[in-house]
Amino acid sequence: MNLLRSEWTKFRSLRSTWLTAAVTVLLGVGVSTLASSAKANAYDPVDWDPTATSLTSIIMAQLAIGVLGVLVVTSEYATGTIQPSVVAVPARGRLLAAKAVVFGGVALVLSQVIGFASFFAGQAMIAAAGVPHATLGQPEVLRAVLGSGLYLTAVGLLGLGLGAVLRSTAGAIGVLVSATLLIRLVAQMLPEPWSGWMDRFWPTAAGEKIVNVLPVAGMLSPWTGFALLCGFVAVIGAAGYTVLRTRDV
Repeated sequence: MNLLRSEWTKFRSLRSTWLTAAVTVLLGVGVSTLASSAKANAYDPVDWDPTATSLTSIIMAQLAIGVLGVLVVTSEYATGTIQPSVVAVPARGRLLAAKAVVFGGVALVLSQVIGFASFFAGQAMIAAAGVPHATLGQPEVLRAVLGSGLYLTAVGLLGLGLGAVLRSTAGAIGVLVSATLLIRLVAQMLPEPWSGWMDRFWPTAAGEKIVNVLPVAGMLSPWTGFALLCGFVAVIGAAGYTVLRTRDV
C-alpha cells in the first residue's frame, strides 16, 4: 500500500501528467464531435454504425494516453529519480507493477470519461443532422462505449511497457506511434492478403474493433480482438520487467 501511495504521489506531482491528460480529453472529445458531424452530413445507410462513428476519438486519444504511459516510466530516467526508487524498492517487479496499477487505474477512469463524453457529443451531432443515431439502451452499444475506454487503457499500458523497455521518451513514443498508426498505414498499401491480414491480426487494429456495434466481415469478434491486444500488451510489459530487472539503472 505504501508503494502504491508513493507511485500515486509521483504521478500526480508531474506537471506533464495533467497537461497530457487534459490534451487526451480534448483530443478525444473534439475529434469525435468533428468526425461525427462530418460523417452524419455525408450519411450513407450502407454499414452505418453511429456508435463507432462517435467513438472515432480513440484514433487520436490513444496517442495522447500512450504518451502519458510512456512518461510514467521515462520521466524517472530523465530526472534520475529511478535510482532512489530502485534503492527503496529492490524488488523491481513490484515497482513496475505498482506503476502499472496506479497508471492503469487513472487511465481507466480517464478513458471511460473520454468514451462516454465522445459518445454523447457524437450522437448529439448525428441526431442534429437528422440521421439514425444510437442510445446506450440499444444492443451492444454500451459494450462498445465501455470497450473504447478499455482499448485506450490498454494502449496506455502499452506505452508504459515501451517506456520500461526503451527507457527513452523519444524512442518509446516513436515505437508507440509506429505500433498504433504507421504500421497500419503502411499495411494498407500492401497487396492482399497482406493488408487484410494486418487489419485483422495486428494487435491495435484487432483491439480497436471493440468499438464496433455492427460486425465487420472477415474480422475478429470485438472481445477476441481485444484479447489479442491485451496479450500483446502483456508481452511488452514482461519485456519491460526483464529489462528493469536485469539492467543497471
